[in-house]
Amino acid sequence: RELEEFVPLAPLHQPHNLAPIRTFQALRPDLPQVVCFDTAFHRTQPAVAQTFAIPRKYTADGVRRYGFHGISFEYVSARLAEIAPEVARKKVIIAHLGNGASLCAIEDGRSVASTMGFTTVDGLVMGTRCGALDPGVIIHVMSHYGLDLKAVEDMLYKRSGLIGVSGISSDMRSLRASDDPRAREAIDLFVYRIRREIGSHAAALGGLDALVFTAGIGEHSARVRAAVCRQAAWLGIDLDAAANATHATRISTAS
Repeated sequence: RELEEFVPLAPLHQPHNLAPIRTFQALRPDLPQVVCFDTAFHRTQPAVAQTFAIPRKYTADGVRRYGFHGISFEYVSARLAEIAPEVARKKVIIAHLGNGASLCAIEDGRSVASTMGFTTVDGLVMGTRCGALDPGVIIHVMSHYGLDLKAVEDMLYKRSGLIGVSGISSDMRSLRASDDPRAREAIDLFVYRIRREIGSHAAALGGLDALVFTAGIGEHSARVRAAVCRQAAWLGIDLDAAANATHATRISTAS
């Protein structure tokens, strides 16, 4: 019942997380169940990174930046220590790029900043989610187009992002295969927002020693990785094109 209270924060995820819990409670009530919170990894962020500039009473009630994809970031950080120990404890940005997408700035293995905030709809452009949005846009569409709360939630979570901009698909593979200029615009926006947030997270870290790609797009799209790295070259990123094309574990040059 307590976990159900978090459904509004992650409407695309939490109901599905709760369903197997109920199933196992019914089938095996004696079986211990453990909940791993996707937000826990980000509790190391400084208070200033978790705080919205809103009246304190809302902050006191828990309205703050939680960040998500924490289980992924924690795992990738552990793997980085095995793959590239020389940078694993330094200043790292992990790009979790999939249908859901976010960045996390990590120093000495601890979360410093992340793109997702109070909910999973904040930050980067995603498959169906808009990412960072001026709150005034929500006020505008509700007043000008007569959208109610449920319609706005549906727009932000299910009809925005890559599918909203392209009008074609939320799948990067389909957009890559399309000749429609709207597909290119959606991909360009996806990459642009990643580039901006890499700059933001590098500022939060005070530098950058490694950029790590993970999740479906991050792992499988050499073109997206190349575009992101090319536009972030000012940070010292030097991509090995051949290694990137073959999806090698390490895709930077020796320098």
